[in-house]
Amino acid sequence: MTAGSELLRLERYLHQAIPLSRAMQVGVLEISEQHVLLGAPLAPNVNHRGTVFGGSAGTLATLAAWTLLYWRLRQHQPPASVVLQSTSMNYLRPIAGAFSARASLLADAPWSLFMRTLQRRGKARISVSAEVYDGSVPAAQFLGEFVALSEAGGSTE
Repeated sequence: MTAGSELLRLERYLHQAIPLSRAMQVGVLEISEQHVLLGAPLAPNVNHRGTVFGGSAGTLATLAAWTLLYWRLRQHQPPASVVLQSTSMNYLRPIAGAFSARASLLADAPWSLFMRTLQRRGKARISVSAEVYDGSVPAAQFLGEFVALSEAGGSTE
């Protein structure tokens, strides 16, 4: 896990770079090379039924997956941008309160192959999964395919 100051720094970056994360009041709860855990309160994400808006759940899952890749690529040279190519989301139950999304790489998505491809071709694809939780109860499942693109002379921050 990472120190609280690093979590706060990453949270500030997300709020600046992706303003929707600020509007949703997304917080960075945990981050490591293996996973990212983001959380958000119900109030700014509520729907007409008093539960979490499905788009907010999908956004939190997408943001968790994107953040994991951003975090792992932050020291890549040349810098690389991460973009979403495709997603699928399976909603299991309504979410009645604060919620979180935990993202991790798929077991069959080897990081070393992804990095070799990025170095050699300047772009690479990788799949990331996330689970959205209502407290500790799984409420949705996310699968996303992301593309990393090397930026000649640019920066991701």
